[in-house]
Amino acid sequence: MKNEEEEPLSPMARVFQSPDIDLCAIINIGFKTKINPDVVLDALKQNVYKHPRFSSKLSENGEKWIETEVNVEDHVIVPYIDPEDICEGGQSFVDDYISRLTLIPLDRSRPLWDIHILNVKTSYAEAVGVIRFNHALADGMSFISLVLACTHKTSNPDMLSTAIPSVKRRSTVSHSLKKTGWFLTAIFTIGSTMRLIWNTLVDMFLLFATMLFLKDTKTPLKGGANVRSNPKTFYHRNISLDDIKLIKNAMNMTINDVLLGITQAALSSYLNRRYEHENNNEEDGVLTSYTNNLPDRIRFRAGCTVNLRSDIGFKPLAEMMVKDSKCRWGNYFSFIILPLSISLETDPLVYLNKSKAMMARTKHSYQAALTYFLIKISLKVLGAKVNKLSFVCIFVDYI
Repeated sequence: MKNEEEEPLSPMARVFQSPDIDLCAIINIGFKTKINPDVVLDALKQNVYKHPRFSSKLSENGEKWIETEVNVEDHVIVPYIDPEDICEGGQSFVDDYISRLTLIPLDRSRPLWDIHILNVKTSYAEAVGVIRFNHALADGMSFISLVLACTHKTSNPDMLSTAIPSVKRRSTVSHSLKKTGWFLTAIFTIGSTMRLIWNTLVDMFLLFATMLFLKDTKTPLKGGANVRSNPKTFYHRNISLDDIKLIKNAMNMTINDVLLGITQAALSSYLNRRYEHENNNEEDGVLTSYTNNLPDRIRFRAGCTVNLRSDIGFKPLAEMMVKDSKCRWGNYFSFIILPLSISLETDPLVYLNKSKAMMARTKHSYQAALTYFLIKISLKVLGAKVNKLSFVCIFVDYI
């Protein structure tokens, strides 16, 4: 195998590739027709060398990328599927397959990615493609840009796919405020800046407190000390994006706000049932249940990734590869710890209003950017091992 140029890993990549963390991303894509493996292999052979990360392996010490020749056939897996294993539906087979996939590490002697072709009919697709890659290669936006570079329009095979529309950030200044005079605009700007500084200070204090002593409330969903090494089980449910957009437009919020509100409602309902099962008392053979079984003041948090690029949305691969691009390739994202509201509400709109307020507060803070900066500084000053321990203490239990 031919080895050529070497390039050092970025700070985030050095953290993700660490054997103790070994953070991988899994993408599940449904197709309307059966997948032809030869077509996939041909597309990969033409595109995989367009980006050096997917044609490079790790050095022995995990600090550098070494360009190498890629045998695409080693990275495309088409497992034999026994029809008896599928039973009534293919979805459970796909979920079980992905769950087993998390127990098999990627081969570190070659580029850290693979593709699994499952020609299994599910409730939403005729076949499923599962893409797995180590997060040291890139983040989700970068990887999707590479996937799009491998696809073409069926109406015009010579034209690249443009299936994903462009995205623009929402303005932080309301349209009505822009029409006011300079004095009110200045007052708003000063107040917004002071609130931004305060939010950032509070968030960073809570971040360091989490590293040192602040823990979540023990609930049935909180894992034990070895939660990261336990086998993972995947389940998923398809929801209508049109329904999500309908709620988004009616509530004047973002899609992420709606999804967060749904998540809070689902977790609250689930935990209430779990506590109800634990707290039910059987008196004279009669099972007595309580309406709200949630403990007071539950501290329940989740890790959330934040895109740090100034230009959001998916861009063509060639545009992301340009030096000093506003939507550059790589792991240019950070983490925040998002506090979730766990409570039993009679009005489902309360969950949406809470998520909208929480996300607005979170966006008005520099916590994500400062966290990314601190990870880079600590890696240079303290080294990869200390930085890895800090990352595990703060984030791994929340992602």
